[in-house]
Amino acid sequence: MVGGGWAAWRASARKAPGAVASAPSLRAVPQDSRAVYALQLPDANGETHAVANYQGKPLLVNFWATWCPPCVKEMPELEALQKRYAHVQFLGIGIDTAVNIRQFSEKVPVSYPLLVAGTSGIDLIRGLGNPAGGLPFTIVFDEKGRIMRKILGQVQPDDLARTLDGFASTV
Repeated sequence: MVGGGWAAWRASARKAPGAVASAPSLRAVPQDSRAVYALQLPDANGETHAVANYQGKPLLVNFWATWCPPCVKEMPELEALQKRYAHVQFLGIGIDTAVNIRQFSEKVPVSYPLLVAGTSGIDLIRGLGNPAGGLPFTIVFDEKGRIMRKILGQVQPDDLARTLDGFASTV
């Protein structure tokens, strides 16, 4: 299912106005979690965000796309978890275009940042232990930047909450 959606999106992204044709190159990303913290990606409005700004606190990174039904379905669940675990920084990295992400976030707003990796994000998630490049793909980092958990496929809120409970709140 992911493959068909990926091919359709890739074909449309080549033609779509506002497509991220010049997305940052992620092809040479080492297979190390430090690669995530080294990222500087734009949001849907073009403002660049450094993932390094989130060091020092637990971080949940969700790789997703607007064309991925399980990704879309879990967004409200992730939003609810973000509110419940305010001491954990949530971050969405879209394997999509800025235009699609901006339109999606108008319909399904979330309180955490949504950044744009474009098609180059597939190489990043492969380097992080997802060789098929499937979505959604969620990684939970501790406050020291170590990978604590990887979830391929739609998150189960209760299960993910048990992981997030392991991080002490400092608020």
